[in-house]
Amino acid sequence: MPLIGSLRTLLLRGLLAGLIAGLLAATVGYFVGEPKVEAAIAIEEAHSEHAGAPDGHSHGEHAESPGGHSHGDEEEPLVSRGGQKFGQFLALGLAGLALGAIYASVAHFARRHTTLSGPRLALTLGVAGWAAIVAVPFFKYPANPPAVGDPDTINERTLLWVAAVVLGIVAVGAAVAAFTALRAQLHTFRLIGGVAAFVLVTTLGYVLLPGVNEVSADFPATLLWQFRVASLAETATLWACLALGFAALTEFATRTDTRVPVAAATGE
Repeated sequence: MPLIGSLRTLLLRGLLAGLIAGLLAATVGYFVGEPKVEAAIAIEEAHSEHAGAPDGHSHGEHAESPGGHSHGDEEEPLVSRGGQKFGQFLALGLAGLALGAIYASVAHFARRHTTLSGPRLALTLGVAGWAAIVAVPFFKYPANPPAVGDPDTINERTLLWVAAVVLGIVAVGAAVAAFTALRAQLHTFRLIGGVAAFVLVTTLGYVLLPGVNEVSADFPATLLWQFRVASLAETATLWACLALGFAALTEFATRTDTRVPVAAATGE
C-alpha cells in the first residue's frame, strides 16, 4: 500500500523515528567512537608537551611570570570531556529530530511520484539519503580524529565538505532521473542505469574537487582507520535506524488503518 497519512502525521512519525535514531547513534558513538577520540587526544597532548619542552623539562617546571601565573598553565576547556561525551546524546537527539522532519517532508513529496509501498519508500529514502549526505562526502573527505588537521584550514575544509554533500545530492538526483527515464525497460536495466549515473557523477565530482590530506606521517594508521570506521558506523546507525523506524511506524499505521475498516464492514 502506498504511503498514507497527512503531512502532519508523517512529520510526527519522522520526529519520533529521528529522535530514536539520534539516541541510538549517540550510543554507538559513546561506546565505539569515544575510546578512539580519547586515544587521539592523548597523542595530541603528548605532541604538545614534547613541542613545548624542547629542553626536556615539563611545562610545570617553568618559572612563574611576574603576574604570578606559570607559563605551563593551560586554559580549561569550556566543556569538560565528560560533558562532551554525554552532550553528544543531546546533539544527536536534536539532529535526529531535524533530520526526521526533513525525511518526512521528502517522503511526503516523493510518494506522489512513485508506486512503492510506504515501508519500501521509507527504506529507499534512507539508502538514498545515506549515500548522498554520508557516503559520497565521507569517501572523498573522511572524518579525522582531533589530533589530525590544521586549524588554519578548517574553513576551507568545511566548504569542501559542503561541496561534497552537494555532489552527493546531485549524484542521487542523477540516479533517480536515469531510473525514471528508463521506465520502459526491465527493472534490472533501470537499476543498472541508475547506479551507472550515480557512479559517473560521483567520479567526475571526485576528480574536480581538490584532495585534502593533513594526516601526519607519525600518526598511527590503525587508530586513524578505527576512528573513521567508528565515525561511519555512527552515521550509518543514524540513517539505518531512521529509515527502519519510519518504515516500521508506517507498517504499523497501515495495518491499523486496514483493520478498522474491515472490522466495521463485518460488524465486529
